Amino acid sequence: MDSLLSNYVPVFVMLPLGVVSENNVFENYDDIKYQLNKLKEAEVDGVMVDVWWGIIESKGPKQYDWNAYRTLFKLVQECGLKIQAIMSFHQCGGNVGDAVSIPLPQWVLRVGDSNPDIFYTNKSGTRNKEYVTLGVDNEPLFGGRTTIQMYSDYMMSFRQNMKDFLDAGIITDIEVGLGPAGELRYPSYPQNQGWSYPGIGEFQCYDKYLREDFKKAASDAGHGDWEMPGDAGQYNDRPDGTGLFRQNGTYETDFGKFFLTWYSNNLLFHGDQILEEANKAFCGCRVKIAAKVSGLHWWYKHDSHAAELTAGYYNLRDRDGYRPIARMLSRHFGVLDFTCLEMRDYEQPGYAESAPQELVQQVLSGSWRENIEVAGENALPRYDPNAYDQILLNARPNGVNRDGFPKLRMYGFTYLRLCNQLLDDGNFQTFKTFVKRMHANEEYCPNSDEYGRRIVPLDLSKPKIPIEVLLEATQPMAPFPFNNETDMKV
Repeated sequence: MDSLLSNYVPVFVMLPLGVVSENNVFENYDDIKYQLNKLKEAEVDGVMVDVWWGIIESKGPKQYDWNAYRTLFKLVQECGLKIQAIMSFHQCGGNVGDAVSIPLPQWVLRVGDSNPDIFYTNKSGTRNKEYVTLGVDNEPLFGGRTTIQMYSDYMMSFRQNMKDFLDAGIITDIEVGLGPAGELRYPSYPQNQGWSYPGIGEFQCYDKYLREDFKKAASDAGHGDWEMPGDAGQYNDRPDGTGLFRQNGTYETDFGKFFLTWYSNNLLFHGDQILEEANKAFCGCRVKIAAKVSGLHWWYKHDSHAAELTAGYYNLRDRDGYRPIARMLSRHFGVLDFTCLEMRDYEQPGYAESAPQELVQQVLSGSWRENIEVAGENALPRYDPNAYDQILLNARPNGVNRDGFPKLRMYGFTYLRLCNQLLDDGNFQTFKTFVKRMHANEEYCPNSDEYGRRIVPLDLSKPKIPIEVLLEATQPMAPFPFNNETDMKV
């Protein structure tokens, strides 16, 4: 492969959340066609689109309707773009940037009417209907199917109904939704329950299934008297206002370490099971399987990393909470998709003890050390050169290497999100320059179809390392050197 070609970082753009309406209609065909052609003009590689469970399987169990999405995908193909498809098993609405409302399938919500414990629950008993709790992953509560089986059937139906797009290489990535906002995490900071930045959030493990699981785990460990934490505070507290997260708090005790290990490991088992089904569903397809991890940068400088802990990322100064996620993904030949690539520390308020640059470096470096590919997104819409500069630095932190393969390069970047403001003249010109930089400039990569994606054939008969082995606590390691002085001005 040409050494300059290997510097090419693909750029995708997220489509609007409601590009297919809640009623399963592809609206605004002409407007979307115009916008897609503008993206092609900017030499963007493709688009990312949420494929909503609440839309496709809305009429009843196993009653899938893919027609609107097929029309959308055909238009994307005609415009000469590729597709990253998100298996969106979460509700749209209640998170930052959610402009439309798409609930879970009504027949799933009806199960929750009689059994509200199928939803994540906080200490005060408030339910969250964004995503089905991982506590019922293997409970046959949905017409005899478990949650894992429902997700598996959905992905198998997607493959069968989108076979022509998969075979033609139009669909290049399958990002598997593993939690709220499609991210592998607990719904610890829901705006629709009153959370506001930079609150620490709350643990979401008080449904009866997770309570029973914790009780059994504690009893098996010889601590049958242990209960869920009672001193973790509320959504908008600060760490030092709680007993658990304050300096020398409960999180450092034997109980705290046991609880946080149990809480984070359950999240990893959840991701592992669903990604296993994704690999089976798409075995033989020339696609990459990906999973998104949230960029919880607030309280990163605090010893407790409280916001990360409530979300399920057991990350401390002396414990790397992201390496186990990368190791889990390595079992599935998966790509780790991380957010907040556009943020800089100085842009954040001091009272939040935020450090997005250090967080991004930790997650990307740990993933590269686990020999998996990493992709990225911006967390908030940005149109300014400073944000694009930071994305460039994270996507190719040692600059463009013209003498061989770059030591560090992202698998791809997805911009959030397609809208009229992005396509305004000034913003669009800046964006087009950014895309060229990500592509190492056109003169260095004349054929974007050969940008070097490595499709790893899945060998499901090959023995895997047990996930229990991969979940051993890891110590932080010195990150790969990020060249923070590199001038990559757009």
